[in-house]
Amino acid sequence: MLALNKVRFQQGDFVLSADFLVPTGARVAVIGPSGGGKSTFLNGIAGFIAADAGKVLWDGEVMPDHPGRRPLSILFQDNNLFPHLSVMDNVAVGISPDMRLSQAQREKVSAALDQVGLADKSATYPRDLSGGQLGRVGLARVLLRQRPLLLLDEPFSALGPALKDEMLDVLRGILDATATTALMVTHDPKDALAFANQAILVADRCATAPQPIQQLFKAPPPALRAYLGSRT
Repeated sequence: MLALNKVRFQQGDFVLSADFLVPTGARVAVIGPSGGGKSTFLNGIAGFIAADAGKVLWDGEVMPDHPGRRPLSILFQDNNLFPHLSVMDNVAVGISPDMRLSQAQREKVSAALDQVGLADKSATYPRDLSGGQLGRVGLARVLLRQRPLLLLDEPFSALGPALKDEMLDVLRGILDATATTALMVTHDPKDALAFANQAILVADRCATAPQPIQQLFKAPPPALRAYLGSRT
């Protein structure tokens, strides 16, 4: 499981604290007011921000300092695709940065593309894909890496409602098949409810322990109530 043991992350004058566990296989929405520290929270877990107090652990072991050595994958809003690489190569980067793949690795890339419905797009370039297809490429790369922890920073916020629902369906299918622990930052209560059954509230410079999401939305604390307004 993921453990945040009396952790404090600091960016400039902003300080965020957390002290809780996230169970293995959990799907957790990370919600809270704008500027409250949601991205700082994810970046701290990923290792892009070093903890200046406490420890971040996975399965009881302190996570390595270098982000690339942590047992996790990250999916951002822009999917981090390389415009000069084909879909096949963009996904292949997930397991071989120099893209020198063995036959077995090529078969894994093809299988990942097939799983997200892009088997016929392997030679296509990002500029020729729709928003939903771009998101699927990012998911295929995540699937291929086979890391036990997935962090998502508003990956579908730029998509329309139909495409967003489609991508959430694909994501849920991948998580069901892999038992991956996933934390997704979102500003949309509907997305949070569609994705997760637990939520971490990030507000007032603190990330709170995961709690049932329906319960949180039914009786939101003041900081969340002010942010949500009448949307729930």
